[in-house]
Amino acid sequence: MEKINRYVIFDTATGSFNMGDYIIYESAIKHLKDFINDGFVLDISTHTPIAHFYQQRKGTFRTKYYDEAKYKFLLGTNILRTNMLHLNPDWNVNIFNCKYYKNTILVGCGLAGKKEKVNWYSKMLYKKILRKDVIHSVRDDETKKFLESIGFKAINTGCPTLWDLDDETCKKIEQNKSDSVVFTLTDYCRDKVQDQKLIDILQKNYKEIYFWIQGSDDMEYLRTFKNISNIKYINPRLENYDKFLQENKVDYVGTRLHAGIKAMQHYRRTIIIIVDNRARDMKETYNLVTIERDEIEKIDEFINSKFETKLNINKEKITQWKEQFK
Repeated sequence: MEKINRYVIFDTATGSFNMGDYIIYESAIKHLKDFINDGFVLDISTHTPIAHFYQQRKGTFRTKYYDEAKYKFLLGTNILRTNMLHLNPDWNVNIFNCKYYKNTILVGCGLAGKKEKVNWYSKMLYKKILRKDVIHSVRDDETKKFLESIGFKAINTGCPTLWDLDDETCKKIEQNKSDSVVFTLTDYCRDKVQDQKLIDILQKNYKEIYFWIQGSDDMEYLRTFKNISNIKYINPRLENYDKFLQENKVDYVGTRLHAGIKAMQHYRRTIIIIVDNRARDMKETYNLVTIERDEIEKIDEFINSKFETKLNINKEKITQWKEQFK
């Protein structure tokens, strides 16, 4: 009897403090179903160690499963680093447990942290982890250049959350201002002065204001501001945000990149405020509608203007990457 195919999904959402990782997971899994539906799929969180040292000394059924897996996919997010010796990693991999990750394939992954030269330990670790005979899918050109510099093939497909935002979808996105807005703040990237300006501008321009709690400390951060008494809150669960976007005609304005992309998936007019390299790197290639946080005063005019959302999604590159596995 023919053996069933085995697959491993390295899940960057489970165990995350950021609901944006669930948005990435949802989109990536949707597209991977084309070529993992014929077998058994094992989901493993990257946020927790894959095994203890004493479990690795002797072969187990789990070890055998990893060795025999047809494909192992790592799902998106800001997970690669030039220095993998990190005290609080999103990817709990090291020289002692890396054998389980051997032949991992990247799906829309990005480069996090400072863009320094990759150190010898990290380069050695990537050589042990990443599959060498495939083209890896990355989120932006900077990550593509990084992978190529250490000897891997890569293609800039963009984040999987963008893959369905083609011309036909973007035509359905509202162009005119709504009466209501949902916004976000970023708990780990704070700017009390600029974020207070954002809240004041939203209060001036919208009748109803909603706040989605994407990160674990976003709510605590919001409570440190003035002029927030009339703001309504959306539960941090992703299904609550989806339901809200389905049922309400709102704009999205905020510092959370994937909350904005999720709003676009629901055809909501979106302005993403850039606070780190993620939105900035993706804007360069994919024409996201963005504004730098230190230019927040300009957002008043931006909100009240009519604009079209038109992303530069390269379907050919996405198809080229997928065709490797069919």
